Amino acid sequence: MTLVALIVAGLRDALTFWLPLACAGCGAFDVSLCDGCRAALAPRPSRRHVEPSLTVVCGLRFEGIAARVVRALKEEGRTALARDLAPALAAALAASVPPGARVTTVPSSRAAFRRRGYRPVEILVRRAGWRPERLLRLRRTPADQRGLGDRARRENVRGAFSARVALDGPIVVVDDVVTTGATLAEAVRALRAAGAGDVRAVALAHTPRRSGSRDESEVITT
Repeated sequence: MTLVALIVAGLRDALTFWLPLACAGCGAFDVSLCDGCRAALAPRPSRRHVEPSLTVVCGLRFEGIAARVVRALKEEGRTALARDLAPALAAALAASVPPGARVTTVPSSRAAFRRRGYRPVEILVRRAGWRPERLLRLRRTPADQRGLGDRARRENVRGAFSARVALDGPIVVVDDVVTTGATLAEAVRALRAAGAGDVRAVALAHTPRRSGSRDESEVITT
């Protein structure tokens, strides 16, 4: 762990000591996550069709309690919540990972890592029972995707990733939240360009389509 990450972790621990603990889902006091909110994180695996050649398997819908808990993990330093989110990601991975596959993640920017001191997606993957490999790197840092439309998001991440090494065999790439799928689609393109033939995409959660648009997702039943 870098010196910056150690400082960030120390400050986070100090704030946790002095500030009252509250449920990340509903704000109830004296509990990190209450039983009701934990139940709301039960896996709901579904397939989100983002491009003709790409389907993303997701574990949850990014709304309500799930959205608040994911934000607390990512932006408030509450990494212990990965344990509660992991079952949903594990279910999505179980529906996606073929035998012998390697699991990787969409890489964080250096600025995001300095700010947080950790990589949320890697923590989630480990908690879900898999060992992620860093097969991708950022060639450039895209602008913030929030507020951008579908086409702008695709242009924003175009050429942003490259593989670290030549690849073969099946690979599963994981992200935390999929909205339009532009980031995962670009990660998949970079992996395929490096030689990987069978590349699949997984996300912890997907953002429901806006009212009036078609939600191109289907629930996975067992």
